Amino acid sequence: MFVDASSVLTNSWITTLLFFSVLSAILVLLMQRGKFLYALRNVPYPTALPIIGNAYQLNCSTEEFFKKLVKWAEQFGDIYLLWVGMRPFIFLYKAEAVQSLLKSSIHIDKSLEYEYLKPWLGTGLVTGNGEKWHNHRKLLSSTFHSRLLNDYLKIVVREANVLISCLKDENGKPEFNMVPYAKRATLDIICDSAMGILLDGQTNYNNEYVIAVDRVASIMQMRFTNIWISYDPIFKMTKLGKEHDSALHTINEFVGKVIADRKTEWLSKRDGNFNEPTTKKQALLDLLLEMSHKHTDFTDKDIRDEVNTFMYAGHDTTATSVTWTLYALGRHPEYQKKIVDEFEKVIGTEEITLDNLSKLIWLDACIKEQWRLYAVAPLIARQIYKPIEIMGNIIPPGSTVLINSYLLHRNSSYFSDPHVYRPERFLPDSPKIPRFAFIPFSAGSRNCIGWKFATIIVKVIVLSVLRSYHVEALDREDQLRFISELVLVNAGGIRLKITSRDQHTNLS
Repeated sequence: MFVDASSVLTNSWITTLLFFSVLSAILVLLMQRGKFLYALRNVPYPTALPIIGNAYQLNCSTEEFFKKLVKWAEQFGDIYLLWVGMRPFIFLYKAEAVQSLLKSSIHIDKSLEYEYLKPWLGTGLVTGNGEKWHNHRKLLSSTFHSRLLNDYLKIVVREANVLISCLKDENGKPEFNMVPYAKRATLDIICDSAMGILLDGQTNYNNEYVIAVDRVASIMQMRFTNIWISYDPIFKMTKLGKEHDSALHTINEFVGKVIADRKTEWLSKRDGNFNEPTTKKQALLDLLLEMSHKHTDFTDKDIRDEVNTFMYAGHDTTATSVTWTLYALGRHPEYQKKIVDEFEKVIGTEEITLDNLSKLIWLDACIKEQWRLYAVAPLIARQIYKPIEIMGNIIPPGSTVLINSYLLHRNSSYFSDPHVYRPERFLPDSPKIPRFAFIPFSAGSRNCIGWKFATIIVKVIVLSVLRSYHVEALDREDQLRFISELVLVNAGGIRLKITSRDQHTNLS
């Protein structure tokens, strides 16, 4: 038996080449990782374990997670990070640091966790990135002009009146949770303004769409803070994953039918040039259909994504704002009187309009102060794909940067007595608040496109409740149990007691 020497040599060379290639690749990866870690060397963090990082410390309730974020901020100062596996999550809560991130036209991509929203919201404005996001943002920015907001205002007033009627069942009772009432009211408002559909969720608690929206939103928010269900293959095998898919099916079936019906109606009412000379109230869906006709790259899927985005982001944030505003006013009833007295003086028996609503300075100040104390979106996250300098640190690509707006808004550098509810801070003649120290709707190019409409909803609902009822909040600030979801919530809801304003006046 003879051995081919040339074959042995060839195999030997191949083996050697492969060995050095693998070794070189490992060395390159190690050098890249070393460079990555070196860039973050001055950013403090809690004691982390190899491979899993701080994940073991995050295996806790969402309430405890929020407490830890606050504790670590006190411990480490103006910037710190958490290692979740091999990924660094860098937390900021100083206006100067926030400004460098939010003013950037480069660092506008949402964090990887927003992928959890895509099965529902697709690539709408909340989850989209890149050129498509820029184009959609530009197209949709025109949908919140004053004429459309006037149409939406009528919807808000109508549904606010329905809410007041629903709250009669709670009048005089020892306590009730305001959150579900606010969610149903804002969902009805957004559903009509987005799709032109009267959902009647306030009076029909068993509406399948209402139940599905609430369930899928709740599950998605859990995934933001629970790393153990963040991996899709594992999540889909869980009970929560199956509930999520079932609720999503209900939502898509409902919205898909509404879009198809509205599109048929929209087409049938236009002439050969697709014009419809009418003063009929337009929903957002009508405007999206017009866009899809003018811009052929705006597809039916894009329409559904933007409708779903408007539905979710619109109703959840406004409901949260309503409940926290009523909580704050329930703890400080002297401001309830200021708001009601101002309404009687400025508007009285007149119809509520955008113009006279803007003249209610106490209502505006009280809502803004609530946004300061109870940040609508407590965490604003960006994925870093190019280096960015923040507070003297060059943050490398692959990092996730989060703005903790709850801590930002309670920073004593910008607000005296930062934990005290003091609406006077936001009166017109008060000292100017530093830019980027107060960002209830984020800031920069990715700020909330519907912030004006959201403000109208909150103002009208809060005003309607206060004109009908005296509100008492039953939990002190130190009894609150904050949970950082996509919005800031209190574990167990917002417990209020309401008394008919006429009855309360007589008792007083």
